[in-house]
Amino acid sequence: MLDTILKFYGNFFDKTELATSAVNLTVKDAVQVLIVILIAVYLYVKFIKNTQSEKLVRGILLFIISAWIFSGALIALEFQILGQIAQYLLTGLLLSLVIVFQPELRRLMVHLGQTKFVAKNFLWFKTSANEQKTNVVKEITEAVKYCSRVKRGALIVIQKNQDQSFYNDVGTIINADISAELILTIFFPNTPLHDGAMVINNNKILAAGVLLPLTEDPKLSWRYGTRHRAAIGASEVSDSTCIVVSEETGDISIAIDGILRKYEDITTFKEDLEKILSNETAEKMENAFFANLIKLRKKD
Repeated sequence: MLDTILKFYGNFFDKTELATSAVNLTVKDAVQVLIVILIAVYLYVKFIKNTQSEKLVRGILLFIISAWIFSGALIALEFQILGQIAQYLLTGLLLSLVIVFQPELRRLMVHLGQTKFVAKNFLWFKTSANEQKTNVVKEITEAVKYCSRVKRGALIVIQKNQDQSFYNDVGTIINADISAELILTIFFPNTPLHDGAMVINNNKILAAGVLLPLTEDPKLSWRYGTRHRAAIGASEVSDSTCIVVSEETGDISIAIDGILRKYEDITTFKEDLEKILSNETAEKMENAFFANLIKLRKKD
Protein backbone atom coordinates (compact mmCIF):
# COMPACT_ATOMS: atom_id res chain seq x y z
CA MET A 1 0.00 0.00 0.00
CA LEU A 2 2.82 2.36 0.92
CA ASP A 3 4.56 1.63 -2.38
CA THR A 4 1.36 2.49 -4.25
CA ILE A 5 1.00 5.85 -2.47
CA LEU A 6 4.64 6.75 -3.06
CA LYS A 7 4.29 5.73 -6.72
CA PHE A 8 1.23 7.98 -7.05
CA TYR A 9 2.97 11.06 -5.67
CA GLY A 10 6.05 10.25 -7.74
CA ASN A 11 3.91 10.20 -10.88
CA PHE A 12 2.14 13.36 -9.72
CA PHE A 13 5.36 15.30 -9.36
CA ASP A 14 6.58 13.93 -12.69
CA LYS A 15 3.39 15.05 -14.41
CA THR A 16 3.51 18.50 -12.92
CA GLU A 17 7.23 18.69 -13.75
CA LEU A 18 7.97 20.05 -10.27
CA ALA A 19 11.23 18.22 -10.11
CA THR A 20 12.34 19.63 -13.45
CA SER A 21 11.21 23.11 -12.40
CA ALA A 22 13.23 22.90 -9.21
CA VAL A 23 16.35 22.03 -11.19
CA ASN A 24 15.75 24.85 -13.66
CA LEU A 25 14.81 27.37 -10.96
CA THR A 26 16.18 30.78 -11.93
CA VAL A 27 16.90 33.85 -9.83
CA LYS A 28 13.75 35.45 -11.21
CA ASP A 29 11.68 32.46 -10.08
CA ALA A 30 13.26 32.58 -6.62
CA VAL A 31 12.46 36.29 -6.33
CA GLN A 32 8.84 35.67 -7.30
CA VAL A 33 8.50 32.91 -4.72
CA LEU A 34 10.06 35.17 -2.09
CA ILE A 35 7.64 37.98 -2.94
CA VAL A 36 4.65 35.64 -2.60
CA ILE A 37 5.94 34.44 0.78
CA LEU A 38 6.52 37.99 2.01
CA ILE A 39 3.03 39.07 0.94
CA ALA A 40 1.50 36.06 2.69
CA VAL A 41 3.46 36.74 5.87
CA TYR A 42 2.56 40.45 5.77
CA LEU A 43 -1.15 39.72 5.36
CA TYR A 44 -1.02 37.18 8.18
CA VAL A 45 0.78 39.50 10.60
CA LYS A 46 -1.30 42.56 9.67
CA PHE A 47 -4.78 41.08 9.53
CA ILE A 48 -4.78 37.60 11.12
CA LYS A 49 -2.26 37.50 13.96
CA ASN A 50 -3.65 38.18 17.44
CA THR A 51 -7.23 38.16 16.15
CA GLN A 52 -10.06 35.77 16.89
CA SER A 53 -9.48 34.14 13.51
CA GLU A 54 -5.83 33.18 14.10
CA LYS A 55 -6.52 29.71 15.49
CA LEU A 56 -9.17 29.17 12.84
CA VAL A 57 -6.67 29.97 10.07
CA ARG A 58 -4.16 27.51 11.45
CA GLY A 59 -6.81 24.82 11.72
CA ILE A 60 -8.04 25.41 8.18
CA LEU A 61 -4.52 25.32 6.72
CA LEU A 62 -3.82 22.06 8.53
CA PHE A 63 -7.12 20.64 7.29
CA ILE A 64 -6.45 21.71 3.68
CA ILE A 65 -3.01 20.08 3.67
CA SER A 66 -4.38 16.92 5.27
CA ALA A 67 -7.32 16.78 2.83
CA TRP A 68 -5.00 17.22 -0.17
CA ILE A 69 -2.78 14.38 1.00
CA PHE A 70 -5.78 12.19 1.84
CA SER A 71 -7.49 12.74 -1.51
CA GLY A 72 -4.26 11.89 -3.30
CA ALA A 73 -3.90 8.71 -1.26
CA LEU A 74 -7.48 7.65 -2.10
CA ILE A 75 -6.87 8.11 -5.82
CA ALA A 76 -3.58 6.22 -5.55
CA LEU A 77 -5.41 3.34 -3.94
CA GLU A 78 -7.89 3.48 -6.83
CA PHE A 79 -10.76 4.78 -4.67
CA GLN A 80 -11.54 7.16 -7.48
CA ILE A 81 -15.02 8.22 -6.33
CA LEU A 82 -13.96 8.97 -2.75
CA GLY A 83 -10.86 10.73 -4.01
CA GLN A 84 -12.84 12.95 -6.36
CA ILE A 85 -15.38 13.74 -3.62
CA ALA A 86 -12.55 14.75 -1.28
CA GLN A 87 -11.09 17.04 -3.96
CA TYR A 88 -14.50 18.65 -4.59
CA LEU A 89 -14.96 19.22 -0.86
CA LEU A 90 -11.51 20.78 -0.72
CA THR A 91 -12.38 23.13 -3.57
CA GLY A 92 -15.63 24.09 -1.84
CA LEU A 93 -13.78 24.73 1.39
CA LEU A 94 -11.39 27.10 -0.34
CA LEU A 95 -14.33 29.05 -1.78
CA SER A 96 -16.04 29.16 1.62
CA LEU A 97 -13.02 30.95 3.09
CA VAL A 98 -14.27 34.15 1.45
CA ILE A 99 -17.37 33.94 3.66
CA VAL A 100 -15.57 32.80 6.80
CA PHE A 101 -13.00 35.58 6.63
CA GLN A 102 -15.35 38.30 5.41
CA PRO A 103 -14.48 40.69 8.33
CA GLU A 104 -10.74 40.28 7.75
CA LEU A 105 -11.14 40.78 3.99
CA ARG A 106 -13.16 43.92 4.63
CA ARG A 107 -10.40 45.25 6.90
CA LEU A 108 -7.89 44.49 4.17
CA MET A 109 -9.90 46.40 1.56
CA VAL A 110 -10.30 49.40 3.87
CA HIS A 111 -6.58 49.33 4.68
CA LEU A 112 -5.63 49.20 1.00
CA GLY A 113 -7.96 52.10 0.31
CA GLN A 114 -6.19 54.43 2.71
CA THR A 115 -4.40 57.28 0.97
CA LYS A 116 -1.23 56.82 3.05
CA PHE A 117 -1.09 53.03 2.71
CA VAL A 118 2.03 52.95 0.52
CA ALA A 119 3.94 55.48 2.61
CA LYS A 120 3.09 53.73 5.86
CA ASN A 121 3.81 50.16 4.85
CA PHE A 122 6.33 50.13 2.03
CA LEU A 123 8.28 53.40 1.78
CA TRP A 124 9.21 53.48 5.47
CA PHE A 125 8.50 57.21 5.77
CA LYS A 126 8.42 58.84 9.19
CA THR A 127 4.72 59.50 8.78
CA SER A 128 3.75 57.20 11.62
CA ALA A 129 6.19 58.75 14.08
CA ASN A 130 5.04 62.28 13.20
CA GLU A 131 1.40 61.34 13.55
CA GLN A 132 2.10 59.71 16.90
CA LYS A 133 3.91 62.81 18.11
CA THR A 134 1.05 65.02 16.97
CA ASN A 135 -1.41 62.80 18.80
CA VAL A 136 0.68 62.95 21.99
CA VAL A 137 0.72 66.76 21.87
CA LYS A 138 -3.04 66.79 21.30
CA GLU A 139 -3.79 64.45 24.22
CA ILE A 140 -1.51 66.26 26.68
CA THR A 141 -2.85 69.66 25.62
CA GLU A 142 -6.46 68.57 26.07
CA ALA A 143 -5.75 67.17 29.52
CA VAL A 144 -3.79 70.25 30.63
CA LYS A 145 -6.47 72.58 29.29
CA TYR A 146 -9.17 70.77 31.24
CA CYS A 147 -7.09 70.68 34.42
CA SER A 148 -6.49 74.42 34.11
CA ARG A 149 -10.18 75.13 33.59
CA VAL A 150 -11.34 73.16 36.65
CA LYS A 151 -8.24 74.05 38.70
CA ARG A 152 -7.04 70.49 39.06
CA GLY A 153 -3.37 70.15 39.99
CA ALA A 154 -1.13 68.18 37.62
CA LEU A 155 2.59 67.53 37.21
CA ILE A 156 3.91 65.86 34.05
CA VAL A 157 7.58 65.05 33.39
CA ILE A 158 8.68 64.49 29.78
CA GLN A 159 12.02 62.71 29.68
CA LYS A 160 14.48 62.87 26.80
CA ASN A 161 16.50 59.95 28.14
CA GLN A 162 14.90 57.14 30.07
CA ASP A 163 16.18 57.55 33.63
CA GLN A 164 14.48 54.89 35.72
CA SER A 165 15.80 56.40 38.94
CA PHE A 166 12.90 58.85 38.62
CA TYR A 167 10.31 56.21 39.35
CA ASN A 168 11.97 52.95 40.42
CA ASP A 169 12.01 53.68 44.15
CA VAL A 170 8.72 55.55 44.48
CA GLY A 171 6.06 55.43 41.81
CA THR A 172 3.65 53.08 40.11
CA ILE A 173 4.65 51.61 36.76
CA ILE A 174 1.96 52.16 34.11
CA ASN A 175 3.61 51.82 30.66
CA ALA A 176 0.48 52.86 28.76
CA ASP A 177 -0.34 54.88 25.66
CA ILE A 178 -0.91 58.57 26.26
CA SER A 179 -4.51 59.73 26.32
CA ALA A 180 -6.26 62.72 27.83
CA GLU A 181 -8.71 60.42 29.62
CA LEU A 182 -5.91 58.48 31.33
CA ILE A 183 -4.09 61.66 32.37
CA LEU A 184 -7.27 63.15 33.84
CA THR A 185 -8.00 59.89 35.65
CA ILE A 186 -4.53 59.80 37.22
CA PHE A 187 -4.79 63.40 38.44
CA PHE A 188 -8.38 63.08 39.65
CA PRO A 189 -8.54 64.42 43.23
CA ASN A 190 -8.20 61.96 46.12
CA THR A 191 -7.00 59.10 43.92
CA PRO A 192 -3.80 57.29 45.04
CA LEU A 193 -1.62 58.75 42.25
CA HIS A 194 -2.92 62.29 41.91
CA ASP A 195 -0.38 63.94 44.25
CA GLY A 196 2.74 62.65 42.48
CA ALA A 197 4.20 63.30 39.06
CA MET A 198 3.51 61.46 35.82
CA VAL A 199 6.58 60.43 33.82
CA ILE A 200 6.39 60.29 30.01
CA ASN A 201 9.10 58.89 27.76
CA ASN A 202 9.09 57.69 24.15
CA ASN A 203 5.38 58.57 23.75
CA LYS A 204 4.38 56.37 26.69
CA ILE A 205 3.17 57.06 30.22
CA LEU A 206 5.82 55.10 32.10
CA ALA A 207 4.83 55.78 35.70
CA ALA A 208 2.67 57.92 37.97
CA GLY A 209 2.68 58.90 41.62
CA VAL A 210 6.39 59.69 41.31
CA LEU A 211 8.11 61.88 43.90
CA LEU A 212 10.48 64.44 42.37
CA PRO A 213 13.39 66.26 44.02
CA LEU A 214 12.44 69.75 45.16
CA THR A 215 14.51 72.73 44.14
CA GLU A 216 16.93 74.00 46.81
CA ASP A 217 16.99 77.58 45.57
CA PRO A 218 16.75 79.69 48.75
CA LYS A 219 15.54 82.74 46.79
CA LEU A 220 12.50 80.96 45.42
CA SER A 221 9.30 82.93 45.85
CA TRP A 222 6.90 81.71 48.53
CA ARG A 223 4.08 81.96 45.97
CA TYR A 224 4.99 78.65 44.41
CA GLY A 225 3.83 75.42 45.98
CA THR A 226 5.18 71.87 46.06
CA ARG A 227 4.26 71.02 42.45
CA HIS A 228 6.12 74.02 41.06
CA ARG A 229 9.13 73.39 43.31
CA ALA A 230 9.21 69.75 42.21
CA ALA A 231 8.96 70.74 38.53
CA ILE A 232 11.84 73.19 38.87
CA GLY A 233 13.91 70.72 40.90
CA ALA A 234 13.47 67.90 38.40
CA SER A 235 14.38 70.18 35.49
CA GLU A 236 17.50 71.33 37.37
CA VAL A 237 18.95 67.85 37.88
CA SER A 238 17.98 66.34 34.50
CA ASP A 239 17.22 67.24 30.91
CA SER A 240 13.53 66.61 31.52
CA THR A 241 10.76 69.07 30.71
CA CYS A 242 8.15 69.48 33.42
CA ILE A 243 4.57 70.63 32.86
CA VAL A 244 2.72 71.87 35.92
CA VAL A 245 -0.86 73.03 36.45
CA SER A 246 -1.57 75.03 39.59
CA GLU A 247 -4.34 73.70 41.79
CA GLU A 248 -4.98 77.15 43.27
CA THR A 249 -4.97 79.35 40.16
CA GLY A 250 -5.17 76.92 37.23
CA ASP A 251 -2.04 78.48 35.72
CA ILE A 252 -0.12 76.35 33.18
CA SER A 253 3.69 76.42 33.28
CA ILE A 254 6.65 74.59 31.76
CA ALA A 255 9.97 74.19 33.59
CA ILE A 256 13.21 73.72 31.61
CA ASP A 257 16.71 73.89 33.13
CA GLY A 258 15.37 75.28 36.39
CA ILE A 259 13.47 78.12 34.70
CA LEU A 260 9.70 78.34 34.58
CA ARG A 261 7.47 79.89 31.97
CA LYS A 262 3.81 80.60 32.66
CA TYR A 263 1.43 80.45 29.69
CA GLU A 264 -1.45 82.83 29.25
CA ASP A 265 -3.06 80.88 26.40
CA ILE A 266 -3.21 77.21 25.50
CA THR A 267 -2.19 77.81 21.87
CA THR A 268 1.29 79.03 22.80
CA PHE A 269 1.64 76.14 25.23
CA LYS A 270 0.79 73.66 22.47
CA GLU A 271 3.30 75.23 20.08
CA ASP A 272 6.12 75.01 22.63
CA LEU A 273 5.15 71.46 23.56
CA GLU A 274 5.45 70.48 19.89
CA LYS A 275 8.96 71.92 19.81
CA ILE A 276 9.90 70.06 22.98
CA LEU A 277 8.68 66.72 21.65
CA SER A 278 10.54 67.41 18.41
CA ASN A 279 13.74 67.48 20.50
CA GLU A 280 14.49 71.09 19.66
CA THR A 281 17.11 72.57 21.94
CA ALA A 282 16.52 75.71 23.94
CA GLU A 283 18.73 77.69 21.57
CA LYS A 284 16.67 76.68 18.57
CA MET A 285 13.31 77.45 20.11
CA GLU A 286 11.67 80.75 19.33
CA ASN A 287 12.87 83.82 21.17
CA ALA A 288 9.35 84.28 22.45
CA PHE A 289 9.84 81.28 24.68
CA PHE A 290 12.54 83.08 26.60
CA ALA A 291 11.18 86.58 26.32
CA ASN A 292 8.43 85.71 28.82
CA LEU A 293 10.38 83.34 31.05
CA ILE A 294 9.57 83.89 34.69
CA LYS A 295 12.69 83.59 36.79
CA LEU A 296 11.60 82.38 40.16
CA ARG A 297 13.27 84.76 42.56
CA LYS A 298 12.03 86.53 45.61
CA LYS A 299 10.77 89.99 45.00
CA ASP A 300 12.49 92.66 47.01
